[in-house]
Amino acid sequence: MLGLLALLAIVPAAQAASKSKPKPVKEFYVSLGDSYAVGTTDPQHPTTNGYPNMLVKLAKKKGYDFTLVNFGCGGATTTSMLNPTAAQKAIGCSPMALMPGAKNYPGQSQMQAALAFIKANKGKVGLVTISIGGNDVDGCIADPTTAFTCVSNNMPLATKNLTTMVKQLRAAGGKKLRIVGSTYPDVVLGAWVRQDIFGAIAPMLATESLTSFANVINPGLKKAYDTVGASFVDVTTATGAFGPFVTTTIPTYGTVPVPVAKVCELTWFCKDLNIHMQPAGYRIIANLEYATLPTVG
Repeated sequence: MLGLLALLAIVPAAQAASKSKPKPVKEFYVSLGDSYAVGTTDPQHPTTNGYPNMLVKLAKKKGYDFTLVNFGCGGATTTSMLNPTAAQKAIGCSPMALMPGAKNYPGQSQMQAALAFIKANKGKVGLVTISIGGNDVDGCIADPTTAFTCVSNNMPLATKNLTTMVKQLRAAGGKKLRIVGSTYPDVVLGAWVRQDIFGAIAPMLATESLTSFANVINPGLKKAYDTVGASFVDVTTATGAFGPFVTTTIPTYGTVPVPVAKVCELTWFCKDLNIHMQPAGYRIIANLEYATLPTVG
């Protein structure tokens, strides 16, 4: 009798446990954008150590079982994603610019390929993340004296293109599709320690880049994502770009402002002018995007 009572007590407890831990949600996760979306790192080679791959692992903690489908293409701009040149469209994405293992999409733009996939898997795509816009303005660093004006002139088109893309994604995936957009670390802060390349104007270029991110780049990107109710994660702030500008001492470069030290730590810019992130930097983006996901159940 005691054994039976014990068994009866265990059954409700087991049922409660099964209800408290729902089965993982199996969905596709689509990554779109440029080399950040791919996971490119040093020496500018695509890897499987970018934030999309990290996010797949993190999301399991909240009950998601994502299958990553990465359309990201190193060097992409908002324009090339929508309206590639004939040569770009012919190859889809250069194989060296894709995430290792990702399928190419010759004859299509990145957006055409992504939209076709989402429509073909209606209701099975649970998340889209986007990293785009950086290549629309990174050429502005070529002339430090006009960098801010250059960024200001380039961002309206980038915002317009991105708005078009997210509206297309919303229409294809429906109201429930989670769309998460991200901005970038301010890698140009690293110019502070590279006066051998940028000359005496390097500190000014570094601080002007902050103004560009705060007043032009991030607001422009957020404006586009807001049009469809997408989440926007501020990587610039999360990587310490906005200060305070107290100093610290780091190997190789000596005494520098803390935001500059963070860029040297999280990206490859200070070392070799590579704009990409180290794994610790991509992990910050993954954690920011993970925080936007609700727990399943």
